[in-house]
Amino acid sequence: MIWIDLEHKLPTDTDIPNWEPWSQQKWDEWKAKSANLVNQLAALEAEGDRENRNQLIDDNSAHWGELKEWLLALSAGKCWFSEVRELYSHYDVEHFRPKKEAKNIDKSKRDGYWWLAFDYMNFRACGNVGNRKKGGWFPLQDGSLCSNYVDQCEEAETTYLLDPIDGNDVALIAFDEEGKVVPMPGSSEWDQQRVAESVKRLKLNEHPPLTDARRKVWQKVDGLIEDFNRARARCGVNNPVARQKMRDVRSSMRELTSRDAELSSVARWCVWFRNDPQLSRLVSD
Repeated sequence: MIWIDLEHKLPTDTDIPNWEPWSQQKWDEWKAKSANLVNQLAALEAEGDRENRNQLIDDNSAHWGELKEWLLALSAGKCWFSEVRELYSHYDVEHFRPKKEAKNIDKSKRDGYWWLAFDYMNFRACGNVGNRKKGGWFPLQDGSLCSNYVDQCEEAETTYLLDPIDGNDVALIAFDEEGKVVPMPGSSEWDQQRVAESVKRLKLNEHPPLTDARRKVWQKVDGLIEDFNRARARCGVNNPVARQKMRDVRSSMRELTSRDAELSSVARWCVWFRNDPQLSRLVSD
């Protein structure tokens, strides 16, 4: 999982690599259409016509699809949840809060967050391996406030699903040498539950190509660390070859831990796992 600063990014921004910025007019038109669609949804909801309300959402799926390439540009083309480009299948614009119905932890259902169907802050770029299994799954902790159209309070909900645009959620994710996602050591019982349920519902450990790729990254970083330690041990006699080896390892490590690299979070965790301050300084900012 990779943190995305969605709150402070717009399609009109000119500093997003590999993205042709939208004009302000185009962005204003997109937002105006979103607002109009939500008004139509609200009218249908007021009439109790949920069938046509949900059909209106389906009929306008191309609207959120217009933002797919922008959402991917924010993550250097990577899925926000799996942090790979091709191994997690084709990309969807995933609605973090489901738009039609929401499934609780006990498999019961409640109405979805239809008023967020066209809100870009509810969009996430996700490979369809995980998105297909997640579906409308969106349970809340027992006792949590639950947002609705009349009393909207999404920010006060206590969700099971980890959110890539929340840096605190992303920080709950760690990895093991077998390529599995695990809870960050020292996490609370609730946070461990959140990690476990998110991993299960997004197939972050059940998709073999993904875990295999993580394992290979871990092994590669592990090898670089060993190379670095051997060279470091020989630098006491001002060995120029050893010093060059350390520079080479530093360069390779920064490539693997760069935000643009696939599975950079795995590479970073493999380094941090060693709890060595000098090694930690090798990690790309």
